[in-house]
Amino acid sequence: MNKNKKTILITGASSGLGLSITKLLMQLSEYILILTARETSLNRFEQENIFESNNLLIRPLDVTNREQRKKVVEEIVDKFGCVDVLINNAGFTYRAVIEHVTEDEKLKQMEINFRAPMELIRVTLPAMRKKREGLIINISSVGGMMAMPTMAIYSASKFALEGASEALWYEVKPWNINVVLVEPGFIHSNSFLKVRMTPLSKNELDNQNAPYHFHYKYMANFIEKMMKLSPATPEKIAKKVLKIIKAKNPPLRVRATLDATFFAMLRRFLPRKFYHWFLYKNLPGIKYWGQ
Repeated sequence: MNKNKKTILITGASSGLGLSITKLLMQLSEYILILTARETSLNRFEQENIFESNNLLIRPLDVTNREQRKKVVEEIVDKFGCVDVLINNAGFTYRAVIEHVTEDEKLKQMEINFRAPMELIRVTLPAMRKKREGLIINISSVGGMMAMPTMAIYSASKFALEGASEALWYEVKPWNINVVLVEPGFIHSNSFLKVRMTPLSKNELDNQNAPYHFHYKYMANFIEKMMKLSPATPEKIAKKVLKIIKAKNPPLRVRATLDATFFAMLRRFLPRKFYHWFLYKNLPGIKYWGQ
């Protein structure tokens, strides 16, 4: 393997956006890819005809596992000197109102979407600082700039990721290390099928007389519809990620879809009181909520 090539470590690379990023970068010979996924998901690489080669390594990584994080990064540093580009893509979503997320479920959401990427950043930074160069790409969401009902804890995890990433941008800039938040909105994919409901939120959705039943019913239908209608695809967002990798001085935030740009403009220019009223009045099925 050529040590002069840039190394790119991708978490959650076996499906969704991570897989699209992987397939795009595999076409380019100037990078060495280190693809990671949970042990139980590694077979997906073979299903997608992705195998190890001179420019590609596949490693098991549960992002919440301290030893696995350390082992993967140490191997890259030993072989290549540094992780040149870290793409924190692994994550998941709970669909649940605040009342329906237990303490353990809250911790799990924050552990995977916030603490794990921060810890992976922490172990990759020493070699980046030594090289005085690097790029950290954190896959965030429109949910990291605006919170929506039934997605509270997911938004909390992405808000935390955004806040820490913004602070990190200032902290590591002296070493020529760039930090970028990629903020997709609705993506045309079947990822809505992978959104997890907690036991409490699932019971509420199934019970038409439950207090939050219509919250779940209308929000889930709305999100599914918007994703199916969205012109944005994982492949298009992967191209934006490649553009970030190639950029000399990428911005801190990249709105990865048109709706993400639209919501950012709303949040920026509308008076806050009107902004919240406007969104509330336009929530799907709002007239049925609370009945």
